[in-house]
Amino acid sequence: MTKSVVVTGATSGIGLATALELARAGLDVIGTARTEDKAQLLREAAERDGLGVRTVLLDVCDENSTVRAFTEIATMTGGGPWAVVNNAGVAQPGAVEDVEDEQIRHQLETNLVAPARIARLVLPQMRQRRSGRIVNISSISGRVSSPFLGWYCASKQGLGAVTDALRIEVAQFGVKVVLIEPGSFGTDIWERSVGNLPPRKHSAYSDSYELADEMLRRAESLPDPAPVAQAVRHALLTPRPRPRYLVGSDARAGALLDALAPRVVSDYVKGVATGLRTPPDRVMRLLEAATRRQGR
Repeated sequence: MTKSVVVTGATSGIGLATALELARAGLDVIGTARTEDKAQLLREAAERDGLGVRTVLLDVCDENSTVRAFTEIATMTGGGPWAVVNNAGVAQPGAVEDVEDEQIRHQLETNLVAPARIARLVLPQMRQRRSGRIVNISSISGRVSSPFLGWYCASKQGLGAVTDALRIEVAQFGVKVVLIEPGSFGTDIWERSVGNLPPRKHSAYSDSYELADEMLRRAESLPDPAPVAQAVRHALLTPRPRPRYLVGSDARAGALLDALAPRVVSDYVKGVATGLRTPPDRVMRLLEAATRRQGR
């Protein structure tokens, strides 16, 4: 019998790449979308590749919508899915003090509370079968905090903590729980984030927000998220998955440097990168010289 896998937020970016990758691997993929229009786009993308992907409407931030969707999925799968990939997410940029309570709640509800709620719905059937997998999509931001992404980092670091606890709790029932930690890949989460930047007119960080704007828009040129989808496929199909998978050279390097570098050094580098600190003149001269060499 084909194993069924639910992929949340499957209509773009990592979610879309993952849904198609898992369908190619022969899994019965059910992708969730917030609207029927987006669900249709997912089905059309699968059809172009000669694949079949089923869809269900789901707003992960809405408890009633989540219960309805997974009740429908239980009917579609004869009791419940074999696996869930919790991919749906948002990124709330802005200085910690500039982000309003409502935005904070939305950030945590989407990236942290929703995966736990979904786990609560699928685990009873997984326990009964004594088989199942839950894959949570985090980020290198789940290990390395960055200025102007504090609340996003908080949601992903919280997800890592919950995933670690859940993995130990459910291992006795034959359920495996995995965390995927991608680096920088091209997804529309960053494009959507540009519109979520707090008002800068009266912000103490208005100059840095101009740089943040530019950095978020540059995300369009980031690499394709195919390696993340491949890591998810491996986590689902290998008999003994690792607890965590760092995906991308920048994720591995960032995690290593943040772990080894003295905190004062990493704070300084992050401050310079986000325009909060001005590097000494000698450093500026070296950067300018490197830029000129690259332009030749």
